Amino acid sequence: MPPAPRRGGTRGRVRRKARKNIAIGQAHIKTSFNNTLVALTDKDGGVIVWKSAGAVGFKGSRKSTPFAAQVTADAAALLALGVCGAGHAVTA
Repeated sequence: MPPAPRRGGTRGRVRRKARKNIAIGQAHIKTSFNNTLVALTDKDGGVIVWKSAGAVGFKGSRKSTPFAAQVTADAAALLALGVCGAGHAVTA
């Protein structure tokens, strides 16, 4: 008996996500009593990547500390380098 035909999980070609070339961006940091959010945007305010202190691993009241904001900003910057390419420097 011949083998059964394969069924592919995707149909057609899968396109790769294009890397964005953003030379200058902004960091928006929102801190509340419960969490800290860091969003890295381009000049126009379009969000490139964002990260929260809870996603980095902080739990409870530690999510709203300055240290959590620093670690979250570092994680967002590393994620942005992966999205935009490692050839660009992150400036403050």
